[in-house]
Amino acid sequence: MLVPECGTVRPGMSDSGSSFELVDVPGGLPLFGHAGIFKNNPLRTMAEWWRRHGDALRFRLGPKTLHLFSHPTLAEEVLVRQADRFVKVYDPRQPVGLALVLGNGLVTSSGEVWRRHRRIIQPIFHRARLTAMADRMVQIGERRIAGWSEQLEHPFDVAAEMMVLTLEVISHTMFTTSVAQHIEQISHALRVSLRYAFDSFHNPLHPPTWLPTRRNREFQEVTAFLDRLIYALIAERRQSGRRYNDLLDRLLEARDEETGAGLTDQELRDEALTIFAAGHETTANALAWTWYLLATHPAVKARFHEELDRVLQGKRPTVDDLPNLPYTRALFDESLRLFPPAPAIQRKAATDTRVGGLSLPAGSVVLIGTYNLHRHPEFWSEPDRFAPERWLSDHQLPARCAYLPFGAGPRACVGTHFALIEGPLLLALIGQCYDLRLAQERVEPQLMVTLRPKDGILMTRHPRLKAAISTASR
Repeated sequence: MLVPECGTVRPGMSDSGSSFELVDVPGGLPLFGHAGIFKNNPLRTMAEWWRRHGDALRFRLGPKTLHLFSHPTLAEEVLVRQADRFVKVYDPRQPVGLALVLGNGLVTSSGEVWRRHRRIIQPIFHRARLTAMADRMVQIGERRIAGWSEQLEHPFDVAAEMMVLTLEVISHTMFTTSVAQHIEQISHALRVSLRYAFDSFHNPLHPPTWLPTRRNREFQEVTAFLDRLIYALIAERRQSGRRYNDLLDRLLEARDEETGAGLTDQELRDEALTIFAAGHETTANALAWTWYLLATHPAVKARFHEELDRVLQGKRPTVDDLPNLPYTRALFDESLRLFPPAPAIQRKAATDTRVGGLSLPAGSVVLIGTYNLHRHPEFWSEPDRFAPERWLSDHQLPARCAYLPFGAGPRACVGTHFALIEGPLLLALIGQCYDLRLAQERVEPQLMVTLRPKDGILMTRHPRLKAAISTASR
């Protein structure tokens, strides 16, 4: 059970706790602002600024002025209470950032386009449908780790392996197809395009896409590959007439309530690619960080393995087992706290407004510092410690919006329930068969749209005898 620390007033917050002081981050340079230090390490920079200067900050990246909010009260105002006044930062007429890759899909769209697409996609992620998908998730996981036994002597990058695994899961469950033959190309294309998208938004010196630079050409090549892949998937489904009751069927059958028109191929492409990218990248990173935390906390790992052995007794995990695996879910939740897949959430003020006593003119760009919120000492005891037990027993969140791995408000992640089934199930499946041990000294987090381990995480695979015997005897 968490016991929030009391009596601490951080810089930027008034004694009453109801209003905040906006602090301008010092050290900005003429013309460039804080772009140099920010570009070098955005995650570390935002964390250091927050610890040094407080919960409500303002800084510049070239001509852009941004606000960094790292307090639950401010997060709730922006994401929940004033959700109608804070919109996505993307303009389909002048795409930058993620919009360069995902187009005008669920993650990047606003207004009526977003509302219409959300109505279409939301039912696919209903709990009842996800329960039916759970067995498929485990089957894909079993197939993936079946080849591990032949490569035990070789260290492997668990982050890359989780990317491949979750990409297969999302392709089978959402699109009833396998992308196994394209896995490496898809992973490479998404990695290159998302890095490009991140730089295009935060780097004021990023060249326009039409310039024939090496990076621009590479970006255009990988996005062309992704387009061909997705459009071929759509065309095959249209022409075959087969129906699988999956997300792609739902998108193809959707009709506008007023006009009766369906989604265009461009809209279908944007939503399909959004699900491909967002639906596997975030969970893959969450799983990778969980394996890292387990490998660096032997007592936690021992308790994790004990729970799996006691509950599963060597059998394949199912969704019905999840309520009996509270520690497995707790360590996944704690991993999401320490390494949230989206360490900052961006919004733009659509109108003049006030947040926490601060005046924000229309057009103001706000970053909700999820990484900072999850380590805020006023709301989390021993905030930097990996402590899954804090999620057990009669745990309650220390404050609304103190924990935002999936966002909050009407634009909270549509795939929350999917991730909270997939993550613990795959942890249980792999953890009962293998003990994953760290094979490198240092792992560094890197903000690149999502929070990923820079240069991966090398680990070795060690079969767990009890689980291996039980599995072999099925």
